[in-house]
Amino acid sequence: MQRKKLWGGRFVSEEDPFFAQFNDSLSFDRCLLEADIDGSLAYARALERAGVFTRPERLKVEKGLRHVLDANQRNSEAITRSQAEDVHTYVEEALTENVGVLALKLHTGRSRNDQVATDLRLYLMRKEKAIEKAITGLLETLANLAEKYLQAIVPGYTHMQRAQPVLFSHYLLAYGEMLTRDRQRLREAMVRASVCPLGSGALSGTVYAVDRDALARDLGFSGASQNSMDAVADRDFVLDFLFFASTLLMHLSRLAEDFILYNTSEFSFVQMDDSVASGSSLMPQKKNPDALELLRGKSGRVYGHLMSLLTVLKGLPMTYNKDLQEDKEGLFDTVSTVESCVRMAQTVLEKITINPDRMRDAATRGFLNATELADYLVAKKMPFREAHGVAGKIVMRASELGVALEELPLREYLTFSPLFEGDLFEHLSLEKALARRKERGGTAPTAVRQSIRSFRKRIASK
Repeated sequence: MQRKKLWGGRFVSEEDPFFAQFNDSLSFDRCLLEADIDGSLAYARALERAGVFTRPERLKVEKGLRHVLDANQRNSEAITRSQAEDVHTYVEEALTENVGVLALKLHTGRSRNDQVATDLRLYLMRKEKAIEKAITGLLETLANLAEKYLQAIVPGYTHMQRAQPVLFSHYLLAYGEMLTRDRQRLREAMVRASVCPLGSGALSGTVYAVDRDALARDLGFSGASQNSMDAVADRDFVLDFLFFASTLLMHLSRLAEDFILYNTSEFSFVQMDDSVASGSSLMPQKKNPDALELLRGKSGRVYGHLMSLLTVLKGLPMTYNKDLQEDKEGLFDTVSTVESCVRMAQTVLEKITINPDRMRDAATRGFLNATELADYLVAKKMPFREAHGVAGKIVMRASELGVALEELPLREYLTFSPLFEGDLFEHLSLEKALARRKERGGTAPTAVRQSIRSFRKRIASK
């Protein structure tokens, strides 16, 4: 079958078959079918405004375009049998079968350069809205967990060493902050994506009075691009999304790493549900956190897509170059990866079992209240650096005796400083240690309750 293309009038020899395969993009840019048809519907209306189409012609073209879309929605595999080089060619061919020569008229003043840039922005804007909604759902799940386990105490870590006790809810809200920033980053990317390049032509603009502002409004963009050359050459909006996605996946990977550790028998802070874990083909006792490991692993492929496109763009002369075809496969894969990872993270968290007793037990071991000991001496007017040194020596003594700080007798404390009194042991309790950190952003129960209320308000913000 003769391969279909939108060009070739000045060519004499036939295309090399391997070049045709190398050059084609229909296998992946078919994702843009709906966006391409929506862009064509709007452009048909613009051509009517410009006097290129009569109203009856425009209505006939619109009907034909909707028929193409409906046919592909009924049979999504039909497009794969086409010999078209890309989705734009496919739509024009399918439309020609429905409306004849009017389909060829639809391309008046329009280049594939501004067409593909428009399609890509439309596709991404719609996906971004769906992903924003999914992130909001994940944020709500974190808020629900934080409220449910408000009283649970867990060790906080630095350098993977037990450091200070914190509320588990406070720990969860830390990831809530990260994901809230991710959602804001996505919203900012959506604003920059909402610029309509249609009507820019190949690079120099159009001679037809299509009313680009009306065209932008018709397609749901916030406005029309300001420079025709930049409009067809720009892929910053793709980079914006890829950077957002890389940062989001980095945060999800960190969360996954924590929960992989906390799920081990060595920690046993949490237990993954059987429905999101797998077993071993050899070891019957194994229950592997595959969902979390995949979340951790998939960040790498998204990083790769970001670096790939940055590298493609870095040496391109103005304006459009075929190199820009390389913007799509990585973007499409990133979109599907982000969609699946956000959904998987929410599913894992919704089904996870928390072990507050094990968490609390771990928080009582390892001298996590050593800072409280130093703060006690500071309250007695000892300079902090001196108090820090005294507390360190007391930790060494407690370690030698194999006891916790709150189990060390007062007489032992008095050998280090006469400032210690009987109120010391209440000061060292986990509850008191947490309650004292009541300033905004701290881990005190009062502060965390306020943080959850504030967090829920921000989740609901538009």
